[in-house]
Amino acid sequence: MMKKIVFLFLFLMVSVADTYAQCAMCRAVLETEDGGVKAEAVNDGIVYLMIFPYLLVPTALYFSYRVYKSKKVAK
Repeated sequence: MMKKIVFLFLFLMVSVADTYAQCAMCRAVLETEDGGVKAEAVNDGIVYLMIFPYLLVPTALYFSYRVYKSKKVAK
């Protein structure tokens, strides 16, 4: 059991290390701007894009629950 936990921890640490490379271009563009308007726009866009997974997952779970309950009642 301990080997699985260590393996999972190491796997998560390795996968996180790759995510830092994805922001290099955005960081370089946003650090060169003086006014900060572009940085605020990028942050707003990120928040806008993050809303949809948080809306879709509960919606899918709700409809799955309804289908499960309707099949259970029909039996």
